[in-house]
Amino acid sequence: MEKKWIFLIAILIFLVFIFLFWALTSGYAKKESGTKMWKHWSTRLSYWQAAILYSLGFTTIILFLLKWANFLTY
Repeated sequence: MEKKWIFLIAILIFLVFIFLFWALTSGYAKKESGTKMWKHWSTRLSYWQAAILYSLGFTTIILFLLKWANFLTY
């Protein structure tokens, strides 16, 4: 497979995990921190930092599993 397709697959997997993280945790995070605190940039920044780090981790794991199963060759 060409490198651009692997890169595209990685980006799509990353976006799916970001969306899942947001869909599953956004309501809880807003409720837990409170509406007033959620408006502060530091609360949202830490939320999105966690979303990016978790998504990167899960994307890496999925890519290695796809390589191990011989779906991807890189």
